[in-house]
Amino acid sequence: MEIASLILEHGLANSSQVESARARSNGRRVDQILVDDGVLSEEDSLRMLAEALGQKFVRLDQVTIDPDLLLEFPPSAVFRHRLLPISRHDGLLTIATADPFELEGLDEFASIAQSPIETVLACGEDIVSHIKKHLGVGGDTINQLVAQRGEDELAIEGLTGEAGELAESAQAPSVIRLVNELLVEALEQRSSDVHIEPRERGLTIRFRVDGILRIQPLPAEVHQFASAIVTRLKIMAKLNIAEKRLPQDGRINVRVQGRDIDVRVSIIPMLHGEGVVLRLLDKQRMTFNLKGAGFPDDVFHQFHELISLPHGIVLVTGPTGSGKTTTLYSALAEIKSPETKIITVEDPVEYHLDGISQIQVHSKIGLTFAAGLRSILRHDPDIVLIGEIRDGETATSAIQASLTGHLVFSTLHTNDAPGAFTRLVDMGVEPYLVASTVEGVLAQRLVRRLCPSCRQVYTPAADDLPPDLSPVPETLWRPVGCRACREVGYSGRSGIFELLKNDAAIRHLCVERASSGQIRDYALRHGMTSLRQSGYLKARRGDTTLDEVLRITRGDDS
Repeated sequence: MEIASLILEHGLANSSQVESARARSNGRRVDQILVDDGVLSEEDSLRMLAEALGQKFVRLDQVTIDPDLLLEFPPSAVFRHRLLPISRHDGLLTIATADPFELEGLDEFASIAQSPIETVLACGEDIVSHIKKHLGVGGDTINQLVAQRGEDELAIEGLTGEAGELAESAQAPSVIRLVNELLVEALEQRSSDVHIEPRERGLTIRFRVDGILRIQPLPAEVHQFASAIVTRLKIMAKLNIAEKRLPQDGRINVRVQGRDIDVRVSIIPMLHGEGVVLRLLDKQRMTFNLKGAGFPDDVFHQFHELISLPHGIVLVTGPTGSGKTTTLYSALAEIKSPETKIITVEDPVEYHLDGISQIQVHSKIGLTFAAGLRSILRHDPDIVLIGEIRDGETATSAIQASLTGHLVFSTLHTNDAPGAFTRLVDMGVEPYLVASTVEGVLAQRLVRRLCPSCRQVYTPAADDLPPDLSPVPETLWRPVGCRACREVGYSGRSGIFELLKNDAAIRHLCVERASSGQIRDYALRHGMTSLRQSGYLKARRGDTTLDEVLRITRGDDS
């Protein structure tokens, strides 16, 4: 079969692209090279081959797969050959493959099944996804570990604390590979956190993707190796592997598929073992671009004015994981220049920024936010970033820094922008100092973006709309689910914002110790867009859904 001719006949690529692929073939098929180049989609390529070979192309999400049939084949063979047994009818075994010319694996499966086989073509990513769904993440490795335990009587569970024995079991090649597979799978799913949670009967692993936790399928035998997994992570993070009674924190720097990944490790003893949370920071995927943060034009221009001031305090508020640090980093990247000196005090330093001096907080030795801030003012900075204002001492230091001619950025944990004023007063800062130094407060949350490949427009019923949505939109968008978004309907997140700029009236309200509700009422009357209204704007544009906006802003006033 002349695949290059087929591609040209079907109009899937032009002659120059085909000739270029031929010149680089080096034993590989032309269609595979064109798929890697992005010229040809894998689905188009497989549909073309299916037609030429008289086979069927199938979408696996539209096919009923017999899970018991898959268990008849060794997981190592299933993972190695990327073959997915689908069904058996009248003695004929149907197997999905992404490569109809890879006959070694098909022969091996026919020998194991002792029956004739027929092949259908399916996308490789779909096949791997369904294999993991039914056999679990790391299923092949777990299978090997179980066999190894049977042969070598490798005792991992219930170790008595001998550090040497713990380290030896955790450094077994299969355990190392299992941990690596978990990290790779988490990155492929764009996870921000990995939760490894011991249960009374087993182990649960959940990935946080776009702010939502998803349980990962795992082989039932994985709980036997929970201690080895935790110990391996401790070794990678340079923690005490013999200490199982106290919480421990550490960091791992790994390189996965050519990308530098910073992993923050938190281990806490729990009732049935040690629980682990891994925060994954993908340095290459993270970009700090204020214009790309999702600001509406008017909010962007007002916020840009705030961060360009010569002195004062600019605060970003919101719950944990709402993107506050990313916004502040983006602001620093926007305004940094050779003429300004910028110093940050953070706990921890999440990303390294060129041209900016960054200090790591060490509370155990007395280097707190407040102590660090007092010291860096002697380094003649123009702009200072404090990772978080947690207490009155830090708040007072930030106020003093702004009064002495510095521009101070920081974060606070408040539900909305007006709450920042009263929060600082509650920390013990005099109201007149808060009123005279805080120039503006940006509150933000993150909403999930609708997948652009499968989102669907619809006409909403009036009864389904929230009462504060005005005017009523004629059409809105809703999630559907496709291969691109792993059938979730959402892909990525975007910010919604509430920006409050200080003025004479707000200063007066602050000095009078007005409540955050009074400040909020004034701000809304004078043009401030609330978080929920900001979310509604994104829902009207088709960036997200009303349900997502209401979920994120639940409990907030409109």
